Amino acid sequence: MDAFLAIASKRDERRYQSDRPVAAEDVQRILDAGRLSGSSRNTQKWQFVVVSDQAALAEAVYAPENVQTAGLVVAIIGEAFPFDVGRCAQNMMLAAWDLGIVSCPNGTRDADLAASIAGGEVKMILSFGYPQRELHVEERSAEDWSASAKRKPLDDLVIR
Repeated sequence: MDAFLAIASKRDERRYQSDRPVAAEDVQRILDAGRLSGSSRNTQKWQFVVVSDQAALAEAVYAPENVQTAGLVVAIIGEAFPFDVGRCAQNMMLAAWDLGIVSCPNGTRDADLAASIAGGEVKMILSFGYPQRELHVEERSAEDWSASAKRKPLDDLVIR
């Protein structure tokens, strides 16, 4: 998929085929996309936890069903700066999108519980899964996706 098409068409999705775990080769690709992310001074102060006890971790997020029904949940832990974590998470979500896998970042409401499950300070919890409906991403252009995005117009955001 074209990189701009991936960016323009990517939407956070919370409805997964709950009976279908993400294939091992797709998990590897998603995690590797995180590994390849840039970080401040290339410090890479993160680790990726593939969460096996999704039911327990679901209690630590604001929308438990996102984690409970996902085919894959990854917690980014460590001492990475927030900007680096964001870059890493976006890389993982875009790599997943390219594989036909949808994703969503999840807000943590109980940091202590999340840390006890993930084994360290949780910076981000990402849920992934195969979509419940066909996406047909490449049937529209990046420009069409961009025009239909519920985002402020670019002219409202750019100061010249």
